[in-house]
Amino acid sequence: MCGIIGVMGKADVVPSLVGGLKRLEYRGYDSAGVATLVNGSIHRRRAEGKLVNLESVVGAEPIHGDIGIGHTRWATHGVPNETNAHPHATDRVAIVHNGIIENYRELAAELAGLGHKFATETDSEIVAHLITRYMNEQMSPVDAVGAALKRLDGAFALGIIFAGEHDLMIGARQGCPLAVGYGDGEMFLGSDSMALAPMTERISYLEEGDWVVLQRGGATFYNENDEEVEREIRQTASSGAMIGKGNYRHFMLKEIYEQPAVVGDTLHAHINPATQSVHFQDLPFDLATVPKITIVACGTSFYAALVAKYWFEQIAGLNVDVDFASEFRYRGTPLPEGGLALFISQSGETADTLAALRDCKARGQHVASIVNVTESTMARESHAIFPTLAGPEIGVASTKAFTCQLATLACIVIATARMRGAIDADGEARLTQALIEVPARVAEVLNHDETIQQLAHDIFEARDVLYLGRGTGYPIAMEGALKLKEISYIHAEGYAAGEMKHGPIALIDEEVPIIVIAPTDDLFEKTASNMQESMARGGRVIFLSDQVGCDKMRGFAKFCVDLPDVDPFVAPILYALPVQLLAYHVAVLKGTDVDQPRNLAKSVTVE
Repeated sequence: MCGIIGVMGKADVVPSLVGGLKRLEYRGYDSAGVATLVNGSIHRRRAEGKLVNLESVVGAEPIHGDIGIGHTRWATHGVPNETNAHPHATDRVAIVHNGIIENYRELAAELAGLGHKFATETDSEIVAHLITRYMNEQMSPVDAVGAALKRLDGAFALGIIFAGEHDLMIGARQGCPLAVGYGDGEMFLGSDSMALAPMTERISYLEEGDWVVLQRGGATFYNENDEEVEREIRQTASSGAMIGKGNYRHFMLKEIYEQPAVVGDTLHAHINPATQSVHFQDLPFDLATVPKITIVACGTSFYAALVAKYWFEQIAGLNVDVDFASEFRYRGTPLPEGGLALFISQSGETADTLAALRDCKARGQHVASIVNVTESTMARESHAIFPTLAGPEIGVASTKAFTCQLATLACIVIATARMRGAIDADGEARLTQALIEVPARVAEVLNHDETIQQLAHDIFEARDVLYLGRGTGYPIAMEGALKLKEISYIHAEGYAAGEMKHGPIALIDEEVPIIVIAPTDDLFEKTASNMQESMARGGRVIFLSDQVGCDKMRGFAKFCVDLPDVDPFVAPILYALPVQLLAYHVAVLKGTDVDQPRNLAKSVTVE
């Protein structure tokens, strides 16, 4: 969601602040700003919209300073405009804030009674005034922050600077991630390690409830009880060089084309190709004996979980529940003793998923996470992690993280099935070999990019698009519809093909494109039959199948895309790519902001 950067430097920090904010653009935002100290006084520059607008403001009205904070805001309280943009400030304090202050109305009423006047519609401004109130009562800046933090309810990450204090910055976290970076006589604060690359590779992470006092000589951490604590300094793999678009027009297209490599990296981390087997060492639970798996996720990760449900139940014979993280805790779901709760998140910071993780952990479940950021909060709070090796994913619409999640889940399924005796060594070898071949087959799918680009012309003017699939093709249909909605703003829905006759078929006419996901598995004939029902009502069908399937339907579908012939087990990984490419090319034709679609954020760190 929002992004925070803070720099205590040896020279002018404004370029570093703006550079850090650029590295946080992937999180999504609708305004941005920076604040520095100039001869002890707080100076701010803010702008509505993209960072180019902030750069224009800074260029027209320059500010400098050796300490400063910056922010990219995704609006929660108050419209996205310059007034509501961060940093927020009084004459004594400037703050940047990620999250939501749930009790801000009560605090605002209290502060208004003391004479404080507010300039914005945001909950965040309350924090600056609350700290100022305590400083006006003769508290030191550090003590004032400590007192203010105890009054805040909700989720927050904070970066704070103070008038007249060129060697002091304070950060705090509750429910939202925050990292500290170490330099040579310099210190940094950021929402994640990406924000701090390439300024430093030495990072410490605030744990839940922590706050930290930064000075140029180092950092002092305190826990929620104000007790001084140590936090490990880690070497981070993030690097500014990893974040360029290269020769690609958009990050999303670059990341789609990275999939053969990153899926291969992920599989190689879990598979021994010599023995055609999967190994996960030192797990603190036994996959052979867990009575049930509960998978919890949001958005695209939820559709990866749905694919895994089919896999676990069909191949490992293990019952699996899948739930949206935002709904899970409110259903009162019974959880069996010794059950495994598996959480899927690209960022490892998704607020709903993290809250569900903590709930399951408190209820005695084994907790494991599939994450792309091994330094994330979810990774640190899990009993075990299954990393995806997708690398930084900058485009808001997830692509390579999704296929890496599927690759990791497929490996877990094989290991579970083998340990439970649901498959023998030959079965494990067959499924593992199918996975080993996936990166090459994914590269073959990318050879259809030009064909899919042409198909986009048949879709980009549509008002509604339907995606159909059965079995593991059904979650891919929903993922395809989500991708189209996210970046092209066309209404799209994914359905189980057999459900069409139970209502959605009423939507079909000659104006409605229908994307059918249909590998030649044991459900192919049923899917083809559902497709023909749609075509009989005038639907324009784009049929995604292998050569055998396309040969059967070429005379019926308006367009067929021949995909590689693969074991049905791995088909969901391959069939994700054409729906990603189709969404991408439709969005380009419509002229939308592909990498940063409106109203969306890469990492949703509030509920």
